[in-house]
Amino acid sequence: MLKRMLLKLVISIAALLLIVITGASFYFYNVAIARDDKSFLNGNPDLAVTAAAAEADVIDGDEHWWEKQHFEDWQLYSDDGLNLHAYYLAAPAPTDKTVIIAHGYSGEAATMGKLAQMYNEKLGYNVLLPDARGHGRSEGRYIGFGWPERKDYLGWIASVLNHSGSGSQIVLHGVSMGGATVMMTSGEELPSQVKAIIEDCGYTSVQDELSYQLKRMYRLPSFPLLHSTSLLTKIRAGYAFNEASALKQVKKTDKPMLFIHGDADLFVPTDMVYELYENGPEHKKLYVVPGAGHGQARKTDPVSYDREVSEFIGAYVK
Repeated sequence: MLKRMLLKLVISIAALLLIVITGASFYFYNVAIARDDKSFLNGNPDLAVTAAAAEADVIDGDEHWWEKQHFEDWQLYSDDGLNLHAYYLAAPAPTDKTVIIAHGYSGEAATMGKLAQMYNEKLGYNVLLPDARGHGRSEGRYIGFGWPERKDYLGWIASVLNHSGSGSQIVLHGVSMGGATVMMTSGEELPSQVKAIIEDCGYTSVQDELSYQLKRMYRLPSFPLLHSTSLLTKIRAGYAFNEASALKQVKKTDKPMLFIHGDADLFVPTDMVYELYENGPEHKKLYVVPGAGHGQARKTDPVSYDREVSEFIGAYVK
């Protein structure tokens, strides 16, 4: 009798824990992965402003520059049937140089307007700014943290080649989740026209970043919630956190890469950039900005930031 009672108690506790873990997994999926309001970022102690605002609030030029441009609307159908959207702006003078700019988590193409302005007006590039799946005008019910987006970026690269020809010279530049996106893209088979990649404050992997945030924001260990939420994400969004690794991808690439990070970044810890750099391609450079928080490297030191970017891509783009 006592053994039966103990067995029932154990089973009851296990069932209760399973219910709690399952409920928590759905909660964290809706908070972090599902396409939904991300206002929780506004209260994050590691961000002085939201991730999107950090990218948008950059330095110089006309704050209404974006609204004054005549963008072409580009469309791309993803491998899994999503209608994706991007903005294309031709350079002031004809050129074979094009940059594809990747925005951050909860942002959209327009949040990268100042960076687009720098490339377009200062460096004379054509600019393509996609809305990532699950963001802006692009379809998608979930956020991929750069992993499914890497295949989307292969499509955007092909779109540039179709538009501008085989003589195109392409640069990829991403910030935050966009930085992870271009790093994850780097490990795929890229055409020779992709000349250089700039990643700004990207993370080593989705698993590393979410584990860090789970501990920092919720004071919770990664096990078992991270693993159960990863399983739910695999079922609903088609990818698991441990496979979505920028670190694994940069080990495979031969494309020159500039790694940028702020040394005061608490949202994506600065330690991550050193690991990424150490495992990066043969041709690479590390640029750490003193005093810069997450997504704030260019705002903190715009002159040095633009110079570092210009000099790095200038070595590989003719």
